[in-house]
Amino acid sequence: MTDLWHANSALLTAVLVIGGLLVVFALIAEEVLEGEPFAFDRSVLLALRSPANPSEPIGPVWLQEAARDLTALGSFTVLGIVVVTVVGYLFLAGKRAAAWLVLVAVVGGVILNTLLKLGFARPRPEFASATRVFTPSFPSGHAALSAVAYLTLGALLAQLHRATRIRIYFLATGVILTLLVGLSRIYLGVHYPTDVIAGWCIGSAWAWACWALMARLQQRGQVEPPDRT
Repeated sequence: MTDLWHANSALLTAVLVIGGLLVVFALIAEEVLEGEPFAFDRSVLLALRSPANPSEPIGPVWLQEAARDLTALGSFTVLGIVVVTVVGYLFLAGKRAAAWLVLVAVVGGVILNTLLKLGFARPRPEFASATRVFTPSFPSGHAALSAVAYLTLGALLAQLHRATRIRIYFLATGVILTLLVGLSRIYLGVHYPTDVIAGWCIGSAWAWACWALMARLQQRGQVEPPDRT
């Protein structure tokens, strides 16, 4: 009875969190569709640009290079390597169902973000940048995909372990990486802040949904239970 109550509580929490994230995304998306610029977006971007040369972000050269390195953590190439590595580990560890679930979750998130980008087709900020971009601005693909990949992997890997310290480690790592990638996009001037916030929202909602699915499948015995370590 207690286990059932905890399971239902966790599911309700997931539904509420996902619903809240989607509401925030919808509010931003509505304004984007109207085509009105956000004063918040421009003020934040200008605050991070050099007054003498708005095409350059503020700060020393090493900080700009560090931001480019962090941005790469949300690229297709890096995320692809990370996902393949984790999925390979899960297969080798005999957790085949979890491996397929991770793969489907990440690929599904990529497809979702791509469709949203094509649907909204928001132009990029006018600031030039050394970071090359090839797709529309809303929602931020790096922010969304880093949330999809890192939060999904963090949540799903945490579900494979019973030890609280290991769960916290995976989840905290996913959150930190997601935040750093998104903030780097704003700093480099390749995305509006609302692009990144919307990307975080849709990616986090997808990650929560995957976590809830993982937990439910584990309860039914369709996915490998957590290790006892």
